[in-house]
Amino acid sequence: MYGLLVYGGNHFIVNGPEPAAEIARALVREWAHPMPGRAADPRLAEWSIRLRAYREELAWAVVVECDESHSAAVVELLAELRARGLPIRMV
Repeated sequence: MYGLLVYGGNHFIVNGPEPAAEIARALVREWAHPMPGRAADPRLAEWSIRLRAYREELAWAVVVECDESHSAAVVELLAELRARGLPIRMV
């Protein structure tokens, strides 16, 4: 199952089930703010980043709150997903 994890202007195509709010925030910390030498969070083993997926394959979308604005590409993608009826959860 694939989904979309959005954080400000960044977005990640994710392989895995829709994460709970705490896990979504942990994924953002892991992927948007990598820290060399930090041990991987074992709770995140179920999720991985995909380089590509068709929009039609996305089954969930989670937007993690951030002070940064969404990029034009992210705004467009979220609008397309909403139009398709895909629920977009804000955390």
